[in-house]
Amino acid sequence: MSAILSADDLNDFISPGVACIKPIETLPAERSTDSSNPYEVTTEDKAAASQPRAPAQISLTDCLACSGCVTSAEAVLVSLQSHNEVLTTLDAHPPLSLPWLEHDGTNGYSNGITHTSNGTTNGVNDYHTAEGRLFVASVSPQTRASLAAVFSVSEAEAGNMIAQLLGGPSGLRGGGLHGSDFTWVVDTNVLREACLVAAAEEVSQALTPSARTPTTGSEGALDTTPKQPILTSACPGWICYAEKTHPYILPHLSRLKSPQALTGTLIKSVLCQRFNIAPSQIWHVAIMPCFDKKLEASRSELTSSAWLPDHDLSQGSVRDVDCVITARELLHMAAARNIPFSSLPRTPIPSSQRTPFPDPRLDAFLFPPSRRKNQNPVAGPSGGYLYHILQTCQAQNPGSEISVSRGRNADVMEYSLVRGSETIIKMARFYGFRNIQNLVRRLKPSKISRLPGAKSGASRRPGASGAAGNEGAKDYAYVEVMACPGGCTNGGGQVKVQEVEDVRAAEGTHAVNGDAVISKPGPKEQKEWLARVDEAYFSGSDEESLDGDGDQVMTDNDGPTTNGHAKEDDIVNGISRSYIGDVLSHWSDLTGVDAQRLLYTSYRKVESDVGKKKQSDVERVAGLASSLGGGW
Repeated sequence: MSAILSADDLNDFISPGVACIKPIETLPAERSTDSSNPYEVTTEDKAAASQPRAPAQISLTDCLACSGCVTSAEAVLVSLQSHNEVLTTLDAHPPLSLPWLEHDGTNGYSNGITHTSNGTTNGVNDYHTAEGRLFVASVSPQTRASLAAVFSVSEAEAGNMIAQLLGGPSGLRGGGLHGSDFTWVVDTNVLREACLVAAAEEVSQALTPSARTPTTGSEGALDTTPKQPILTSACPGWICYAEKTHPYILPHLSRLKSPQALTGTLIKSVLCQRFNIAPSQIWHVAIMPCFDKKLEASRSELTSSAWLPDHDLSQGSVRDVDCVITARELLHMAAARNIPFSSLPRTPIPSSQRTPFPDPRLDAFLFPPSRRKNQNPVAGPSGGYLYHILQTCQAQNPGSEISVSRGRNADVMEYSLVRGSETIIKMARFYGFRNIQNLVRRLKPSKISRLPGAKSGASRRPGASGAAGNEGAKDYAYVEVMACPGGCTNGGGQVKVQEVEDVRAAEGTHAVNGDAVISKPGPKEQKEWLARVDEAYFSGSDEESLDGDGDQVMTDNDGPTTNGHAKEDDIVNGISRSYIGDVLSHWSDLTGVDAQRLLYTSYRKVESDVGKKKQSDVERVAGLASSLGGGW
């Protein structure tokens, strides 16, 4: 369990369930070896002296298989997916040797290992083949913004410092048993652009008259089209809440994977194919703003079983994202290796020291020479799904304008695309569980009275009238839903205002740029701190500089990410739809996997046995026999 993940972090606005059945169910049955009289009465002294039970263990996968509670990952005390897990894995496995030989099925080579006629290797790199790992990391822009605010640097400089820690000469490779570090550090903003384009396409298809409505029993399936209003699926806290408590929401959920999940799928599917290595030899850590992302990484749908052929799954499925840590855990990881994070170079790793990704086209896509800034503040701090979709609609409706109005609080916003007096499309943004609960109540199917002569309309509920009621919510074409108030920059794993001084003191930096030292910060100070994180997220330097090799460094750029392959009328908010489409098609061709299996996922209703009468062995056997056509 991470040392920073404790009961003090229970701030997700949902109370945890009172009954967790998984630890009890997974405990082995205790076998009695006592040969004493079975009719003897046991005293308290004898009971106290008996062997204590082993402590119950609970994993994130257990949590996803049970709806006994609806809290997000902050409320689950777990022993996996922490910074200690990252360091332990680096110490346990040496890095795979480079360069590797691409396997073509005939040359007898696989990752530098010569196979003889008896199927054995030449023994030179057996250790690396069996125990070696290829380490890859992905970093979210919200994490970079949090650290940028702490150390008063730009978001791009914070990203360079993270890359230096994970893969630079003064980073993790300087310690540990094998000097292992991360071969590639991917910016999830690159895959986010692919998600934005795919999300706009999904909404466009869902709003066509010929869109197929999910049938009963297929809600949440990968090959179905979500129904209006389409709800964002990038927030795992929100997804977990919907699956466990409001299954009627499943037909509305976007089937699109999150940037974290899509990054994991691309990394493992491509490296597995290009280097002919098992997915288990690729270890991917994601650095994210909230603990809920740990739950997402544990989903059984986001594993190699979704994209590997059946005959390649003999060793079992492997998660696309092996571990998730947060901004605070990243700092703890650096401290555990005695690396002052603030002293790390703020410049990128020189290109001469960078290992190219094994496909030139994907290498240019994942590691462009310059990157765009994050979207403007009106798009929000959670990736800008809604705003990109709205801008895509605007590009298809010349002369239209975007109208924005605030709801009952700052975390509820309504967006309309209008042309004159005509409203073309409406969308909304709901952040924070208090607002989400209002949204799901509005989308709840109306109950029809069974009394003779009763009206067949909706049953009366508070707020079930007008634009704020049931029909008002259904008028939205798309709703961007995020569990955290204020969006992803306010994730539970970000550095909080009360921790800033402790972090700086540990780094030996203390107050920066005249910051006042606050002994007991309150809600006002936290709000001001979040504004600074948002400022770091939305701002960036437009300057370009050169690294030690004379190469252009990773700086912010407002230009389109097209690499010269797009036409001007194809660009929406600086993103070329045709270029993204070509890259995704190339990825599909390279791996031999249909694009739908790579880009989309599924959801399911999670049911619990908590509070239900347990079935006896006789009843279970009778039910099984009946289902097989037999019976008693």
